[in-house]
Amino acid sequence: MFKSDGIEPSGQAHFSGPASSAAARAGKDSDAREANHTREAWDRVRRRLRAEIGEEVYSSWFPRLELDGVQGGIVRLSVPTRFLKTWIQQHYIDRLSALWQEEASAARVELIVRTAVLRAPGTGSATIRSVTPAVRVVATEPAAAVAVSANPAEVANGSPLDPRLTFASYRLGESNRLAHAAAQKVAGAPAGSGPVFNPLYLHAAVGLGKTHLLQAIAAAGAENGRRVVYLTAERFMYGFVAALKSQSALAFKEQLRGIDTLVIDDLQFLQGKSVQQEFCHTLNALMDSGRQVVIAADRPPAELDALEERVRSRLAGGLVVEIAPLDEELKLEILAARTASLGQQHPGFNVPGDVLGFIARHCGQNGRDLDGALNRLLAHNQLTSRAITLEMAETAVRDLVRSGEPKRVRVDDILRIVAKHYNVSRADILSQRRTANVVKPRQIAMYLAKTLTLRSLPEIGRRFGGRDHTTVLHAVRKIDGLVGTDRALAEEVETLKRLVSDE
Repeated sequence: MFKSDGIEPSGQAHFSGPASSAAARAGKDSDAREANHTREAWDRVRRRLRAEIGEEVYSSWFPRLELDGVQGGIVRLSVPTRFLKTWIQQHYIDRLSALWQEEASAARVELIVRTAVLRAPGTGSATIRSVTPAVRVVATEPAAAVAVSANPAEVANGSPLDPRLTFASYRLGESNRLAHAAAQKVAGAPAGSGPVFNPLYLHAAVGLGKTHLLQAIAAAGAENGRRVVYLTAERFMYGFVAALKSQSALAFKEQLRGIDTLVIDDLQFLQGKSVQQEFCHTLNALMDSGRQVVIAADRPPAELDALEERVRSRLAGGLVVEIAPLDEELKLEILAARTASLGQQHPGFNVPGDVLGFIARHCGQNGRDLDGALNRLLAHNQLTSRAITLEMAETAVRDLVRSGEPKRVRVDDILRIVAKHYNVSRADILSQRRTANVVKPRQIAMYLAKTLTLRSLPEIGRRFGGRDHTTVLHAVRKIDGLVGTDRALAEEVETLKRLVSDE
């Protein structure tokens, strides 16, 4: 088995002759092939899972799920927190096991909480644990991010911050300049001063830097003497539910309302009527008392259909800023910075300019796509000892290359266009009305949302007035069947698709 630390097993003779050298090379080649086979199986499992559950659910729960190794038919996957392990174990462990069984004949999947190791202050190297047989070349999570306490009072103190996510490490371009300036303005407010923009609401697709800016605000605010709490929406829900169970809800509320700045990430995942009501009360209490609120989500306030209208209205009353997709110049800057960081961890690793340009042009529109491409290059370079060239890069990232970035279709656009086409209101489509003139547009809009966006069935259901995913599935299947037999309806649907795509 390939050992990354270079230490030979004790009690074995060491031969340096040609035969032993050839055997060593053969063993190394065999381990490399095994590692490559395992990594490819893991890539296929992730792609299939992403396609099944939708981009939004996958991006919220699975980006930090990593392959630790395969031994004896047991696949060991790791996550940085116990909370994430519990959630995946409860909801997706059976599906992960089935996918691994299909892709690599694995006996079962085991989830563990990994221990992360930070780079020592003032040093240029980092300790990264070896992974056998699959070589994993991604940055480790900070040690502070590992534990999730069950104590509601501690949850109210905030989610852990990643010390790497600061304003100094944030890369600027035309797509994010306004959001960055607004974030710095909020973070730079001295202790005791009133809010700058209230609330500051940032929205963007996944991987465009929302979390980076929010954590930078939290860190800089604390440095300026402000009492700042940074929470993900899931952490807020977890804390509130835990507080209810332990009969300490009052203390939880008072802790949150006694701060200077509240920062909430991924608001689109805030679920549950009681949790939303408590969030609304907390939001009102903070803003009415002159405290700063900063929020990020994947869509503007008007599209958060799962939230009450009064909450959406209050969110829209502040400064709403969209972070646009990265332009090529900014992608090149991000790639250069991250290549330099990987070069510090792996001496000798370097990516030529023409390869960086190829990745910037063809490998996605967000930072996670760029990280994935660089990790592919590093893995191929480490496993095969091949120099990084344009030809090698085209092979390594071929499944990440996109012929053209599809336009991001929004459910809100679908609702507006369908409502206008059938002369009904958006509120009618989202209502519980079941008259024929409303049911047909509603089902067609659900069908278009499923076929034109990456949203999952549960997410579409939430966007359509909080409906169950089975309702969406029924609508999609019904329209799909009618399109094959009803020519007039098929033409209507195609017309609506063109209207949405041309929007």
